[in-house]
Amino acid sequence: MLKPKPVELKKAIIIGSGIAGLSASIRLAKAGYAVEIFERSSVAGGKLGEKQLGSYRFDTGPSLFTMPHYVEELFDLCGVPMQDYFSYEKVNESCRYFWDDGKEISADADRVSFAAACEKEFGVPSTHILKYLDQSQQSFELTRSVFLEQSLHRVKNYFRKSVLRGVLHLPQLHLFSSMHRVNEKKIKEPHLVQLFDRFATYNGSDPYRAPGVLTMIPHLEHNVGTFFPKGGMISIPRALVQLAIRCGVKFHLDTEVDRIRVEKGIARGVESGATFFPADVVISNMDVIPTYRRLLAQEPAPEKTLAQERSSSALIFYWGIGREFPQLGLHNIFFANDYRREFELLFQEKSVSEDPTVYVHISSKYNPHDAPAGKEAWFVLVNVPGNKGQNWDELIPVIRKNCLKKLSARLGVDIASLIEEEDVLDPRSIESRTSSFQGSLYGAASNNRNAAFLRHPNFSRRIPNLYFCGGSVHPGGGIPLCLLSGKITADLIHQDHLQ
Repeated sequence: MLKPKPVELKKAIIIGSGIAGLSASIRLAKAGYAVEIFERSSVAGGKLGEKQLGSYRFDTGPSLFTMPHYVEELFDLCGVPMQDYFSYEKVNESCRYFWDDGKEISADADRVSFAAACEKEFGVPSTHILKYLDQSQQSFELTRSVFLEQSLHRVKNYFRKSVLRGVLHLPQLHLFSSMHRVNEKKIKEPHLVQLFDRFATYNGSDPYRAPGVLTMIPHLEHNVGTFFPKGGMISIPRALVQLAIRCGVKFHLDTEVDRIRVEKGIARGVESGATFFPADVVISNMDVIPTYRRLLAQEPAPEKTLAQERSSSALIFYWGIGREFPQLGLHNIFFANDYRREFELLFQEKSVSEDPTVYVHISSKYNPHDAPAGKEAWFVLVNVPGNKGQNWDELIPVIRKNCLKKLSARLGVDIASLIEEEDVLDPRSIESRTSSFQGSLYGAASNNRNAAFLRHPNFSRRIPNLYFCGGSVHPGGGIPLCLLSGKITADLIHQDHLQ
């Protein structure tokens, strides 16, 4: 826990109000810092937004909520009852999976029931699935202190007992095998290998190249569980904004930062229009690439770090569907038949398969107000490459047609005829709205065993008083990791300015 700030430290400015920026702001404000957030949008929350299409409401960004204790931690830190601002429930199943050969499975929230379903549907002994999930948990526990909960870029952190324990067990974390190879060896059955391979997409990576250590991700979903916030995903940033305001954080909405001012090699504040806002520390919650290219254009950039392969982006269709589908749940995956080829196209050819894996999130299953009675709000996502100049105006109709073809065939109904409202979000609009370089959702991809160490640190090695948080820096993207990123950054600021 952060201690009260030294008297000489007066102000922290955060650029961007994504989930990591909100996390950092609350922690710093609680520690006694005067915190101001500059957000170019009219609302805070970053990628966590919402839209209304007729009678349908949609969350526009992340749709999966895990590890809610990281949100609870912020309210506990401030001594504020979370129920006054935010509540959630555990989902009774993590996902429903569908294959074109007719196979399907509901991943029950109870891991024993899930393992039993795997045995019944695919003939894999439930004991094998439970052993896999136990090993996933063990990997998570061994790596959380090394890769997730502190800076990887401060040498002194490696001398902590918990970190040394993790380092000593690195050989069993499958850093030198791909995620797919580990799953193939441990699970064997092709449908279930594909099911567990898909967790690489949780950080926008390729399971055929990403390290086997990512097999720790299923632990979060199958051992811990998935959750749904009351009011939808948008309620997460709304609650944190209210908590931040209660802690004294000041928000400058509709205010774009044009430059981080560096004087005599030290970050001194930010410029917005003709106004200079001085600060003792500056934290960028923007993607690191536009931070360097636009806000630090006169400063040398860490080119090797910025040149890392980017994560995947997404093409999202928001569909108001004019009937209900009881065979679908909150989260649904319709798998491609050739998964390897899908990822080759995605990362190597920067294109999209004609038979894509389709994710369908139906928030109205848990939040009935999102759709009229008897109807459903569908958030339909396909993983696509980042924006590198592809002709999206030609690609989007083709991808839409292929999605509809897949969903219609598997569900036995013409989905296109049921669409009452529609909108789309593509990599270009993700990039323009959120300043995510190329529209990548998670910053750098994790397609090699050194990716975690190569990711940009939460501080500048060259410019004192300049810090970073968010999905493009350590420890990565997604709601839980962004909450941790804000925590790591706040802790570093406190450590650096303690004396």
